[in-house]
Amino acid sequence: MGMSPFASDDDDGLMNEINMTPLVDVMLVLLIVFMVTIPVIRHAVKIDLPHASSQKEETKPAQVSVSIQADGTVLWDDKPVSSDDLRAKIAQAAQADPQPELHLNADRKVAYEKVAEVMSAAQSGGLTKIGFVTQPLSH
Repeated sequence: MGMSPFASDDDDGLMNEINMTPLVDVMLVLLIVFMVTIPVIRHAVKIDLPHASSQKEETKPAQVSVSIQADGTVLWDDKPVSSDDLRAKIAQAAQADPQPELHLNADRKVAYEKVAEVMSAAQSGGLTKIGFVTQPLSH
């Protein structure tokens, strides 16, 4: 009848079984939540929509190629243009429907200032789609 701290007592023994009650409670709550939300998710208004026999025609916008050579010469579809002609062609292209995509090819040796001028002219002219054309690296 010693009061040793290592004495075994039936009340202080380790529990070697899993208490399933909290797990069952959580599963029942989840089941109720899903039972309530699934009908709400599937709720839809049934409408008899009209049928159309025509298909939507996908029109691809035209592409305009603007190139800047190493010496600063600007080419519009492979034809040299001046700064004023470039602005006029950009304004004319911006009026087209659908608006064409501007593909900008710049020589790697051209000053960034020249590229920025062409981009600024395109933006002020109203062209919204500008793409930069690059060459892939060859190993």
